[in-house]
Amino acid sequence: MKRLFRKSSAFIVTLALLLGLMVVPVQADSVLFTIEGEDAQLTSDLQVVTQIYGQPKPGFSGDGFVWMQNSGTITFTVTVPETGMYEISTRYMQELSPDGRLQYLTVNGATKGSYMLPYTTEWSNFDFGFHKLTQGSNTIQLKAGWGFAYFDTFTVDFADLDPLDVQPVLSDPLATPETQLLMNYLTDVYGNHIISGQQEIYGGGNDGNFELEFDWIYNLTGKYPAIRGFDFMNYNPLYGWEDGTTDRMIDWVNNRGGIATACWHINVPRDFNSYELGEFVDWKEATYKPTETNFNTANAVIPGTKEYQYVMMTIEDLAEQLLILQENNVPVIFRPYHEAEGNGGLNGEGAWFWWASAGADVYKQLWDLLYTELTETYGVHNLIWTYNSYVYSTSPAWYPGDDQVDIVGYDKYNTIYNRYDGLSGVPNEDAITSIFYQLVDLTDGTKMVAMTENDTVPSLQNLIEEKAGWLYFCPWYGEHLMSTAFNYPATLTTLYQSDYVITLDELPNLKVENPNPSASISPVSVEFDKYAPNQSDKAITVNSNGNTLNAIRAGGNALSENEDYTWNGSTLLLKKEYLAQLPVGEHSIVFDFNQGQDPVLKVKVVDSTPSAAISPVNATFDKAVNLQQDIAVTLSLDGHQLTSIVNGNDTLQAGQDYVASSTEVVLNKSYLATLSLGANVITFQFNGGNNAELTVNVVDSSVPAPAAELTIQAFNGNTSASTNGISPKFKIINNGDSAIQLSDVKLRYYYTIDGEKAQSFWSDWASIGSANVTSQFVKLDNPVAGADYYLEIGFTSAAGTLNPGQSAEIQARFSKNDWSNYNQADDYSFHATANQFANHEQVTGYLNGQLVWGIEP
Repeated sequence: MKRLFRKSSAFIVTLALLLGLMVVPVQADSVLFTIEGEDAQLTSDLQVVTQIYGQPKPGFSGDGFVWMQNSGTITFTVTVPETGMYEISTRYMQELSPDGRLQYLTVNGATKGSYMLPYTTEWSNFDFGFHKLTQGSNTIQLKAGWGFAYFDTFTVDFADLDPLDVQPVLSDPLATPETQLLMNYLTDVYGNHIISGQQEIYGGGNDGNFELEFDWIYNLTGKYPAIRGFDFMNYNPLYGWEDGTTDRMIDWVNNRGGIATACWHINVPRDFNSYELGEFVDWKEATYKPTETNFNTANAVIPGTKEYQYVMMTIEDLAEQLLILQENNVPVIFRPYHEAEGNGGLNGEGAWFWWASAGADVYKQLWDLLYTELTETYGVHNLIWTYNSYVYSTSPAWYPGDDQVDIVGYDKYNTIYNRYDGLSGVPNEDAITSIFYQLVDLTDGTKMVAMTENDTVPSLQNLIEEKAGWLYFCPWYGEHLMSTAFNYPATLTTLYQSDYVITLDELPNLKVENPNPSASISPVSVEFDKYAPNQSDKAITVNSNGNTLNAIRAGGNALSENEDYTWNGSTLLLKKEYLAQLPVGEHSIVFDFNQGQDPVLKVKVVDSTPSAAISPVNATFDKAVNLQQDIAVTLSLDGHQLTSIVNGNDTLQAGQDYVASSTEVVLNKSYLATLSLGANVITFQFNGGNNAELTVNVVDSSVPAPAAELTIQAFNGNTSASTNGISPKFKIINNGDSAIQLSDVKLRYYYTIDGEKAQSFWSDWASIGSANVTSQFVKLDNPVAGADYYLEIGFTSAAGTLNPGQSAEIQARFSKNDWSNYNQADDYSFHATANQFANHEQVTGYLNGQLVWGIEP
């Protein structure tokens, strides 16, 4: 797919912004496939009937309908002509529960989600949404969740996808010219490309390095994201402090040519009842969680109340920063009061944040108050208003309205929870296309839909094949981007280097006027082959237009004249010696002039050097003593030499860990037995061409199932040796024969505090509800190697029971209150290599005070 927008041609960009593009899907003339329920493959617990308990249910087609009670599976196959998106629906009746009945849909063995069938006493249609089917035969299965429904027919048809043709009309008619130009650009990109984004860390995280995630992306892909996420949370009436957010936004947009988006984790005092308006409140005594404050959100929209006055103070602080941005011609994709509905419901029962705790009606009034105050009272007109939605049946009730919303956002966190494929500890690259089009339907296709936060970025293949037209993606910072539990580096590299994804260097000039002509270069893209016989210098013609060249930069590094390039007159020669050092992929070389838009040369580096290969590329090793075997790997060197074999940062020793010949490498079982359980990637490095990787899946069939009633699995979300926050993740599994009260269970995570300081704990998410997770820090009377403290996690009675075979997950995090660092490398319970749940005996489990899992230090 050819890129629509380039920095190099302002004329083409302007024309594209004015005209826009639209793709119209092909429509089928008739339904592709329909099957009677009784003709599908039915498990023995289902019945084909014409009546229920003697009461006829007229109106069905065929010979009858399928009566699903509290169990059962309906399976059928459908042949489709091409890989793409299809709509799956059923004709059904569900007259048992007014609240709906939960069922599960599976496509080709992958569970696509849970669906609540609405109450109906008449035959009705239910749409399971759009799903990707592959060319040829596909197996579709409906499995009882809560069951108790009747199924007449099932239909599969071509997906009637929205054309994603959104007009660039902003909700604010007084929007600044820069804001309107950005809106024009976004609407033209929408549905044709996805814009790359990344959230920066807030406060003093990453030891003050706000560029950590961005440099990580560049070092991985050779690209920077086009959109940068910011947070206004520290501009507030309580502990407010200047963390430089506004200045960084100005720099990102005006100096680096990017797009800014911002959320607003605005806090309230924990003890609002005793709080006096305007007084200082330490950040530890502030919160955005409704379970941690007595702030009454219902009062926040009633003039004269203390809550209303407080909200007005927060808006004033926010407006001050937004006006600074407006004065500097910086438009903002603004996402306030985000993720309101939380876990669903109309009355705030699922709310994660205080601004939603009083329910949908109050939330919309709060949104209206913010919108009106900013636009009318303070004259803020540089915002593209973005509302965070969900796809619950109650979600439309939370929508503030087309007149105050420009973009609908969705925050995709489905790698650890909210996934339905049965996996854990690995990225979920699903494009969640069904959710995307449900959000499109929320506004009848009049608003763009963006992935405003996410953990795993969907793969390029899924985005394109499923026609998931997300406007942009924006991973959260830290492990959500950089851990392989959330994102595969290869997937990110493919995305960033593809034509479908727009990166920072590919944004057009989104400034309204620039009276000084910018410098230009020709050509704007070159290709360099690392294969020695094909290497050559690259000549670039530079038209400075009276501007002065400050430097030529690749990422944060400036090229050296005469060493990396030469310049004679208007011709700049990039030397092949410099280009040969660049890794394979796309790179951006910025010509940094003193003013105007900096031209960017895109260098595509390829390597046609014949590469060596290995076979196999996947193998399994069993640690059971009687089953251990060497692994033989065949080499196809193609003129190369094997230089080394590495596992992460460790280099294997020839003769000790493996034996090599010109045609084969044998990995010794004595070395393989030292590997950790799970996937281990062993890299074969050669003196030319690409490396080869062998993935060894290590198992241990000799380890018996634990005799205890509980199994504790764990891994660390943050595996840095030095960190200001420890992030253990736990899974408790009941492998006994009877139910366990979670209130009788305790977990202990052992560590060294590395400097005696007060500490705080957070449960970021728990399958049984974070409000039901308790914690305490316990100092050991007699410190041991690897531990002078332990974190003990418990549960309230409201956490309920854990039935045999069930599990509960907790995503925890704790820090010292002054944010000083821990050294977790020597901590007893720390696991530096695991990135998914696995049995972990260094985390101990207790039932009614008795040790039932793990080994205490």
